[in-house]
Parts: sequence; structure tokens; C-alpha cells
Amino acid sequence: MTNPSRSHLVLIPAFNPGRLLSGTVAAALEKWPDVWVVVDGSTDASHEALSRECTPGLRVIVRPANAGKGAAVLTGAREAMGAGFTHALVMDADGQHPANRIAAFMAASFAAPDAVICGRPVFGPEAPRARLYGRKLSVGLVRLETSGRGAADPLFGFRVYPLARLVGVLDATRGARRSDFDPEVAVRLAWAGTPAINLDAECAYIPADRGGVSHFRYLRDNLSMVALHARLFAAMILDRRSPRHA
Repeated sequence: MTNPSRSHLVLIPAFNPGRLLSGTVAAALEKWPDVWVVVDGSTDASHEALSRECTPGLRVIVRPANAGKGAAVLTGAREAMGAGFTHALVMDADGQHPANRIAAFMAASFAAPDAVICGRPVFGPEAPRARLYGRKLSVGLVRLETSGRGAADPLFGFRVYPLARLVGVLDATRGARRSDFDPEVAVRLAWAGTPAINLDAECAYIPADRGGVSHFRYLRDNLSMVALHARLFAAMILDRRSPRHA
């Protein structure tokens, strides 16, 4: 497959994804010619084979220390903009996101280049019920924070971003660097007036015996979400009190 403009690439942030990384990258390369992996301080050696490959279109960027998904995406976004790319489809390294939807999401981005193309997850029967129920709270809070605009599911990170807009909202906050990345940028892009187009995308939960890796920590990550929404609500209140809303 040839890229019609070399403006779009696939960007895969990776932190200790295990053996699924190589398959995720291979599947992405089957669907799109430019795939970059940002290794965020991994210690599991999962990226070493990729780094030795001379596959056209594949680039591996290695960050020396783990700083979080958002920090890895920001590193990749800045590097991509420097190389002339304008958009990136961000997908997880652990095989949860559907490579077979890459072309459709890229086509939607070509048709609406100012928009963020957001995945609306379609879960299979293997998805943990507790995780599905828990995410409903974040979905509801983000809808409140954005007045119903933006990503249909703020926790699902399969998205095509206009890179200048993404870097702009990340540069405007010290947050959105770790597990808060996906929901916070969804809110801040909506606040910045970036239109969102939501498309269905399958989400697979892969068990540990098939190589599935989860960095989700119930207490830590839920406290992070509480802190995130407290910050966002505070920002909303301060913005409404600013002179331009007087």
C-alpha cells in the first residue's frame, strides 16, 4: 500500500508491551507504510529486534526513561512534525487496537484534516465487566466537561490527531503525560474547538497467557482520574470567570 501524501503516519507508544509489540507493528505496516514506535523507557527488550530491522517506513525512537504515554506521544509528534508529517494515528502497542481499521481512519482524516478521528470502542465478550462499568463514569464526566462534544469514549486511544493541534494542547498543560493522556487531550481538543469524528473500532482484551500485558493499577489510576477531572473542572470554573466571559 502506498501513502497518498506522506502526511499521515502510525505512531505507537510502547512501555514494556512484551511479545505482542512485534505483531502489532507488523500488522500496522501491512495497512500503512509509515509506522513509528516510541519506546518509553522499556526494560523488557521487546523493541530490540525492531531496532535491528531495516524495514522501510519503520522508525524506532527510544526514550531513556519512562515518562508516560502522553510524554511518548509528544516526543513522537514533535519528531513527526519535524519530518513533515501533519497527522498521526496513535494506537497501543499491546494488540488491543484494530490494525484493520487504520485505512478507514486515515481516509476519514484526509476528508476532514482539521478533525480528530476518534475510535468508538466495540468490546467483545472477553472484556472485563468491571472495567466496562468503571469507564462509564469517565465518559459521563467528559461529556459534562465538553458539553457533549469531542470523543465518544475519552479512554479509548485509537485516534488520528492533527499534530499541530495535539502539540498545542499538550504544550498548554503539564498534565496529560501518563494515564491521563487520552481523556485530557480529548477534553482540551474539544475546548480548543477541534471537531471530532467518532468511528467504530474493535477493542480486544488479550489474556496474559496469550501475551497480554496490562499496566493498569486500580488504585493509582483511579486516583489519577479523580485528580484529572478535578483539574479540568477547576480550569472550567476559572475560564468562565475570566474577563472574556464577563
